[in-house]
Amino acid sequence: MSLLRPVLSLDTDPRIETDGHYLRPPVMTDFRQWAKLRTESRTFLSPWEPIWPADDLTKAGFRRRLRRYARDRRDGRSQPFLLFCARTDEILGGLTLSNIRRGVSQCVTLGYWMGAAHAGKGHMSAAVSAILPFCFNDLGLHRIEAACLPSNEASIRLLQKAGFEREGYARNYLLINGTWQDHILFACLAEDHAKKRSALPLSYGGKLKEFL
Repeated sequence: MSLLRPVLSLDTDPRIETDGHYLRPPVMTDFRQWAKLRTESRTFLSPWEPIWPADDLTKAGFRRRLRRYARDRRDGRSQPFLLFCARTDEILGGLTLSNIRRGVSQCVTLGYWMGAAHAGKGHMSAAVSAILPFCFNDLGLHRIEAACLPSNEASIRLLQKAGFEREGYARNYLLINGTWQDHILFACLAEDHAKKRSALPLSYGGKLKEFL
């Protein structure tokens, strides 16, 4: 489990840090490294994602992506992040908090992707665990939803480890890789997260720490 440091105020671009990673919104200077990782990971990612636009890996496409991100963040609809290795500043993958609903819902949808070279090494598990307190404490949300293909066993294990509960099965839920596909639905509630935190040790090495 990753040791977390405090999340920065939402008065600035949010930056979320773990013991070995950090997440922050993408900026234009990330383009070259982002495009390289996505290009190298295309075969790995295609079965789990919508079909990429023809210009998705171009600088113009990335610039439009950032404009959309900025608009959605301003309107309170989403929070996009890239995941970095803290030691090397290398991009490892990304997470997006999308479709934020307020009012009586207070809910968000979590999506994520990992570069092929970095998959299966615990990076995304640490990132998903790190995003939960940001959602519940900083954004003040009550419910985080996620969905994954029934064949994506790695993602199912990741969500369960992070404290998500399986809630249902949605037929032809999302258009993935050009085909409408069934998904398993998961959710983590604020009280689920609080209960999990209360069951964890409060000390490590004789010093008080915050665990997730």
